[in-house]
Amino acid sequence: MESRVSDALVAIRRIVRAAEFASRDLARSTGLTPSQLIVMQIVARQGEPGAGAIAEAARLSQATVTALLDKLEARRLVVRHRRSEDRRRVTVELTAEGRRALADMVRDSGNDATSLVVDLLSGTTSGPSLPPERHAAWCRQRQVVNDWLARLGWSEVAGVNACQKTWAEGPYGRERDFYGAELENRNRLSTDFTARLLHAVMAGAAVSPPACRRMTALLHRSLDPQARAADPENQVDGFLGAGLPEGARLWSKAGWMSQARHDAAYVEVERRAPMLLVVFSEGRVRAADETLLPAIAAALLDA
Repeated sequence: MESRVSDALVAIRRIVRAAEFASRDLARSTGLTPSQLIVMQIVARQGEPGAGAIAEAARLSQATVTALLDKLEARRLVVRHRRSEDRRRVTVELTAEGRRALADMVRDSGNDATSLVVDLLSGTTSGPSLPPERHAAWCRQRQVVNDWLARLGWSEVAGVNACQKTWAEGPYGRERDFYGAELENRNRLSTDFTARLLHAVMAGAAVSPPACRRMTALLHRSLDPQARAADPENQVDGFLGAGLPEGARLWSKAGWMSQARHDAAYVEVERRAPMLLVVFSEGRVRAADETLLPAIAAALLDA
């Protein structure tokens, strides 16, 4: 019995020590306390929550939340607004810089923007490899997106991994360690999950209606030929949108790498039912093929 108690105390001390290391790393890298980070995560997830909603989600008193918001607003990380329809109600949202990063991540697939968003959500930062205990705590923090997905309760979430940043050349240091020796911890999505998530966004059912409205605005793609010609990296040409007829409306998120070409699209065409289509293709040949995805979209509309 004494041995079990002693082992439990040792384990608790290790957990507390790892938490202390993580808290110090967080403060050193971001200047945020764990409580401040939790508040920012709630704001990022819920869109424009009120102080009461933040207090409930964070399991903190409203007075404590108000003090935390004072400090975050002083650092220009969040901003508070009074609702025009009810001046007594105050909502909180990310600042323009946070929204700029979110827009560049969604609209243009920017790696640097994605990195900042992941840092803000998880309270982790990239850098050199960490000692084992500190790395374990860091890895736990990086599961914040996966934890949120798991709480959705969707069967399509099974097998999905969304805890990694996106890279042009990396990853390096602790990020490379986090991938695993065989890259077994790389991001993984499925067409079923992607379709359900896009449907939830378009229906206003993901996170909150205001957050969905902002996301759909970022996902909207212009099919105007001149606008596409002015943006060589537009996510229409070479993807599903290029197979749509004139006058169609498109909301989409594409992905293109040396070994893959993907697209997820919600399409509205006059006198037709809306269509949600997700296509993942793999291999260098298909990744370089700019005709496959447009042909699939066109064929489904003609069916």
